[in-house]
Amino acid sequence: MRFFRSVIFPPNLCVIASRRQFNPSSSKPQESTATHAVRRNMPAMDVAVNRDAFRQAVANTLERRLFYIPSFKIYRGVAGLYDYGPPGCAVKANVLAFWRQHFVLEESMLEVDCPCVTPEVVLKASGHVDKFTDLMVKDEKTGTCYRADHLLKDFCNEKLQNDHTLTAEKAAEMRHILAVLDDLSAEELGAKIKEYGITAPETNNPLSNPYPFNLMFQTSIGPSGLIPGYMRPETAQGIFVNFKDLYYYNGSKLPFAAAQIGQAFRNEISPRQGLLRVREFTLAEIEHFVDPEDKSHPKYSEVADLEFLMFPREEQTVGQLARAIQLGEAVSTGIVNNETLAYFIGRVYLFLTRLGIDKDRLRFRQHLANEMAHYAADCWDAEIECSYGWIECVGIADRSAYDLRAHSEKSGVDLVAHEKFPKPREVEKLVITTVKKELGLAFKSNQKMVVESLEAMDEKEALDMKANLESKGEMEFYVCKIGKNVTIKKNMVTISKEKRKEHQRVFTPSVIEPSFGIGRIIYCLFEHCFYTRPSKAGDEQLSVFAFPPLVAPIKCSVFPLVQDKQYDSVAKLISKSLTVAGISHKIDISGATIGKRYARTDELGIPFAITVDSTSSVTIRERDSKDQIRVNIEEVVSVVKEVTDGQSSWSDVKVRFPAHSSASIQMHQNNLFW
Repeated sequence: MRFFRSVIFPPNLCVIASRRQFNPSSSKPQESTATHAVRRNMPAMDVAVNRDAFRQAVANTLERRLFYIPSFKIYRGVAGLYDYGPPGCAVKANVLAFWRQHFVLEESMLEVDCPCVTPEVVLKASGHVDKFTDLMVKDEKTGTCYRADHLLKDFCNEKLQNDHTLTAEKAAEMRHILAVLDDLSAEELGAKIKEYGITAPETNNPLSNPYPFNLMFQTSIGPSGLIPGYMRPETAQGIFVNFKDLYYYNGSKLPFAAAQIGQAFRNEISPRQGLLRVREFTLAEIEHFVDPEDKSHPKYSEVADLEFLMFPREEQTVGQLARAIQLGEAVSTGIVNNETLAYFIGRVYLFLTRLGIDKDRLRFRQHLANEMAHYAADCWDAEIECSYGWIECVGIADRSAYDLRAHSEKSGVDLVAHEKFPKPREVEKLVITTVKKELGLAFKSNQKMVVESLEAMDEKEALDMKANLESKGEMEFYVCKIGKNVTIKKNMVTISKEKRKEHQRVFTPSVIEPSFGIGRIIYCLFEHCFYTRPSKAGDEQLSVFAFPPLVAPIKCSVFPLVQDKQYDSVAKLISKSLTVAGISHKIDISGATIGKRYARTDELGIPFAITVDSTSSVTIRERDSKDQIRVNIEEVVSVVKEVTDGQSSWSDVKVRFPAHSSASIQMHQNNLFW
């Protein structure tokens, strides 16, 4: 995964999604029942007025019901570290289980599990040691640290949204700054901070000049401390360094994908926004290895007709809004670079919407030119709108062959694939011949590393060097293994093209990388599934999480209508049967009223409640509609399993069983007391 950021665009680049009506007969992918329930019970959130209040209501419910809490709370906690409680763990486990099913199983991916502690040499080759940095400023009096770009972004956004005296010229300048923020150097950031008079948020003290801060947690491996290492900032490198073995395991065939779920660590300068910016988090990453000359995908037709919000870079730069685009059209018109990249964009869309993410608050934003790495062919982010704005939750990038080439050069091990030809082919082959005597005189102990770097050049790089040497006699050349430029002269290397017969083609595969920030997805899911509704008496607002059964922390609750030994026995028997069927549930035999027990389970997002009000049949209540059906005790477990596994919808089940009103439950409860 690359550098996940909170993306809050200036007003002219924001898209506020229109609220579409639920259409059960539509052939297009529809929102989940849970999201539809939210729409029915709660008006669209006014992001300008209700954002903070809504966020606070969600946060209060999450912490009170122990979905997640600050880590080390009794010691006042540490910023950027959180613990998942029982329901939070269950939601996370369900999200990851569905991720495995949707990607690893359906795409026949090779799953690996690599160590969190990574030797420095690996992260030196990947570029993290030198480049995995953010620009930091310090409060000159207290020493408190802040991310320089965050301070500038927050200042510009606040001015654009709230300063009505801002001139059109100054507003345009600030929008431009926000658009190119990732491209600003330390000097440019510092100059803008001084020009705008930005000070430390808490103290208004002056700030230092920006300087780079590496986000990796450093450690040493072994008691001697001689092997430097880091806690991994992403899981991807473990897959890249194992490419050779994975390729062999896959029968030496392309394409194939490897996947990994695991913890990653980033020493964030100023963590904020709860689960959205933390120092330890769960990543789920896929590295799909493909022939760079053939990026078609055999299952592309399965997603080509999908239509959803996309935000191409050209439309961002001219201030237009994201718009619904058919994925097949995006590929045919060149908006998306290739079929394999588009296939994964489509699969990510299906994954997120099936989890319960509102499709009207989900968009795919293409990276601007200043965000793209020089080697990347195309990059898109799945961004989800929540109370914090548009948040990058999944990155989908065509990284070309950069990663495998970097590790090949640093390790000296060829990370390549082979294509065998039915008949030998005459090809024009690039030949790089190094003059080791001249290189040895010039670079001495570094000769071997310079030779390896020269011989690892691709055709374009080599021909550019040939042209430069012929015209100028020498040129600067960056050698990864020694981490600096060296001067290569004409007498040190010969570059030519020769015709040869070849029996196979040897090449470095390209990589398509979907990378999922699981914590960010879960937090956005919490917000998208949360709503409130009045209590029966109308004297309070009750909190509800409208989780789809797929991700709900507990699938159903079981409780007797009243405290009664016979009902308790039936409830325990049903509980035992649910356990055997593998259905998570919560049994409540307390003496609280049925309404209070329903409210407790709704607040945990439990989709179904089984109420025992006789010894022969029970009622099943659906959380969002509050509709109930009556089912024989012998059938209740199979019915619950049917709807929680997704084999049938609640609507399907309702037509098969008699309805039961809440009024009749109350009447029955009253009769029991008389």
